[in-house]
Amino acid sequence: MQFYYGRQMPLRILDECEFWKLQEEEHTVVIREALENLEEEFIKSLEAWEQALSKTHDTVISYIESVNRSQYVYGELYNQVIQLVRHCLDESNRFIELCRQIKNNSRAAKNNPFAKTLLAHIIRESEYFTGISRVILYNRS
Repeated sequence: MQFYYGRQMPLRILDECEFWKLQEEEHTVVIREALENLEEEFIKSLEAWEQALSKTHDTVISYIESVNRSQYVYGELYNQVIQLVRHCLDESNRFIELCRQIKNNSRAAKNNPFAKTLLAHIIRESEYFTGISRVILYNRS
């Protein structure tokens, strides 16, 4: 991600959140569909995550609309954007943990090279977003 957006940086940050929350939401479906005989506990967790990620995605879109309508993102709105990014980061970290649990503990994944590769790929993608989020959160003035 490039950091030369100036006053539009909050919109760029939200754009990144919007993309990755949608990706993670879609990944919950991909995992459920790709792993035959996935244990019910993991299916239920992934379904719950799909709903939670969808809700976050909707919230991000709402903030994109607010920021887009603003001439400039002032104090309170900027602070709310940062809080939302923090929420997205925390949510992604928890989603990564679930993916690792499935990869390491699910019978459907343990002896399935495709499943392990798929989960590793999904984990790496979410880790890309967490890296961006950390830079945003820790480099802000």
